[in-house]
Amino acid sequence: MSAEVLLSGLDGSNPLAFLAALGTLRVLDLQRPKDGIRMRWKMAESAWRPLIDGNAARLDAEMILSTLDDYLRAPPQAEILKNVGLDLTLTGKKFRSLSLGCVTECEATETRLRRSQSDFLAAFGCDAVTHDDGPDSLIQDTALRTMSGAGHQHFVQFMLEIIKCTEIGHLKRALFETWTYEDEGRGKNMRWDPQDDRRYALRWKNPSADPNTTVRGANRLAIEALPLMTTAPVYGHLETTGFTQIRGKGVRWTWPIWERPIDTNVCRSLLQLEVLQNEPQEPNELIMWQAALRRRGIAALFQSQRITTGKFRSFAPARPVVASSPFAL
Repeated sequence: MSAEVLLSGLDGSNPLAFLAALGTLRVLDLQRPKDGIRMRWKMAESAWRPLIDGNAARLDAEMILSTLDDYLRAPPQAEILKNVGLDLTLTGKKFRSLSLGCVTECEATETRLRRSQSDFLAAFGCDAVTHDDGPDSLIQDTALRTMSGAGHQHFVQFMLEIIKCTEIGHLKRALFETWTYEDEGRGKNMRWDPQDDRRYALRWKNPSADPNTTVRGANRLAIEALPLMTTAPVYGHLETTGFTQIRGKGVRWTWPIWERPIDTNVCRSLLQLEVLQNEPQEPNELIMWQAALRRRGIAALFQSQRITTGKFRSFAPARPVVASSPFAL
């Protein structure tokens, strides 16, 4: 008999919370492959919240937290993170060598967990797309990288620090409680939450003296979503799932909210649908576009602008692109 658990702390309109939901689905599926773990979204408490279901003998908040904690304390990708540089500063040759090593190890062990290392590398970049043609040229990397060493803030180093210091209490507060931003954020923050955009122009005083706080459990779970946000070469450039470069308007990230329960594999395909990025430009295209979304169980789309300030990136608060109602704009 299937049961459902509402992850009431996650708001699907928040980029960090959306990634945390994906990470939760992926880890539960990896840890409990026979339990048919799936996820859908439900409007609750004025926001889209994820629902986890499955055919496990016992599916409740306690089981979800213990399963997540068992995996997250020693994830299989931890070793590969130590070899990709502080900010994904890898040559194409080095990246290829790491990738081939992961594939060989995965084939030897034949386990789903071992594939995690390869999946993370595919989310980080590709050896076929570098910044120039030189032998020591660095790979182009994921659009989700938000820092590159300025101010001693390092993308991969922060991941490792978050992995090391996250406990089950952090996960509980992220998944099942209202976010209160009480966790220390310095060195433990991936900058995927719009709250992390700390520009002076948006504050009434200099933000450098403000406490840097975050929801650590959400950051930890969001890291596990990266394999679902894979990268691929497109016309000589590296593209990241869900991201689109618009001339004169910068980079936008679009993600779907779906109402039918799906597993990790279907989720991976759903995130890569071309229709998500083809927002209609003419009124007569709108109904056909919305019909295409409804056929796939998509209830809404959210879109966030990626902001670059100096050498840092962050994400603006998301706006709803469309609800799957023929009368929505």
